Amino acid sequence: MRIPIESYTLANGLRVVLSEDRTAPIVAVNLWYHVGSANERAGRTGFAHLFEHMLFQGSANVGANEHFELVQRAGGTLNGSTWLDRTNYYETVPSNQLALALWLEADRMARLLPAMTQQKLDTQRDVVKNERRWSVDNQPYGTWWEKLPALCFPPEHPFHHSLIGSFEDLDAASLEDVAGFFATYYVPDNAVLTIAGDFDPAEARRLVDELFAPIPRGGERPPLPDMTLPPTFGGARREVVPDDVMLSRVFLAFRIPPAGTPGHYAAGVCAAILGMRHGSRLYRALVREQQVASEVGAFTYDLAKGSDLLVLDAVARPETDVAALEAALVAEVDRLADGGVTDDEVARAHALVESGFVLALQSAGDRADQLSRFATYYGDPSLVNEQAARYAAVTAADVAAFARAHLGADNRAFLVYVPKESVERRASSAEHDAVAASTAAEA
Repeated sequence: MRIPIESYTLANGLRVVLSEDRTAPIVAVNLWYHVGSANERAGRTGFAHLFEHMLFQGSANVGANEHFELVQRAGGTLNGSTWLDRTNYYETVPSNQLALALWLEADRMARLLPAMTQQKLDTQRDVVKNERRWSVDNQPYGTWWEKLPALCFPPEHPFHHSLIGSFEDLDAASLEDVAGFFATYYVPDNAVLTIAGDFDPAEARRLVDELFAPIPRGGERPPLPDMTLPPTFGGARREVVPDDVMLSRVFLAFRIPPAGTPGHYAAGVCAAILGMRHGSRLYRALVREQQVASEVGAFTYDLAKGSDLLVLDAVARPETDVAALEAALVAEVDRLADGGVTDDEVARAHALVESGFVLALQSAGDRADQLSRFATYYGDPSLVNEQAARYAAVTAADVAAFARAHLGADNRAFLVYVPKESVERRASSAEHDAVAASTAAEA
């Protein structure tokens, strides 16, 4: 499957990607800003995620929350998301509402600051705090997605700190801080605008030129520090987290080559062999045969800078000791690293990866997001058409070489969740035994 792609750059630096598809009468508008938590400075973490909320609080010509109201009244959907190295905003609307979606995005890119107030900042700061309480602090295993990067990346690395930020840093954010962050990163020459779906290319070009071309490009942006890391951790890492959970859970992470490199395609095929769906090695061994896990999975972070992470995830059955789960997980990794994989396993992985990627390109919204991703990270949205072939080129020998280089004991980070109640019970039992032993000795 090859999708049509046209791309160009405005004089102010905004990269524009067009992908026409008249299959359904809808069109997606997707705007990626090349800024995420990696761009935050010490003491001001959480800014990128805070901005995801602030951009829906109105601009010079749009009232607070009116962005949602206008799109939904027009029959569309919208949202935004934040990641370590990007923030995106997107709308999918009926074809005849393309001008509305583009106008809304242009108005907040050009004219957000005049509408920014201390009250809006205070309100959204509280919203983010509540989001943290709900999705991280009070959610079973909810801290994994900030603890795992902290375990895998050194403290000085931009990917080390929490994406959502701390309460202290959020409280310290001033209106001037927020305005400065916006003026630095939310500018045309740090953004990719993608339009995908049912639209007329000439009309889309006219609208983009009319609405976005007058916006001035930004100034200098602070460069990210050198993100290069050794190819492996250099040893095992471990953190055990007593949590309010019923079942133990093990995350096992490996440092791997960054997304877009040949080694990363081999990592993706390896992940599919290990943990993608019910035909995977981990599912067959840990869930069906040994029955030590209730769920298993494997994924990559798809980080394009410095290095990436391959993560295996296993949830214990109620009767399974976490040590047994971890041992079974490690045994499957060792088996693959020592014995390689078969051609049939690689062929299955090719089919799974390709079908997943093709399905993701079927909807206008997902297609626009993928095009923005490749334009942002690699400067070339047409690479989206090469991904299936690049995965298909990975051989069993490539996977075996990747496994030998990256799945060894010198490149493993364990994040282990255990029920807090069982930890407290063991501690109480140990204390009781110690007191009993001391009393017996005195007697």
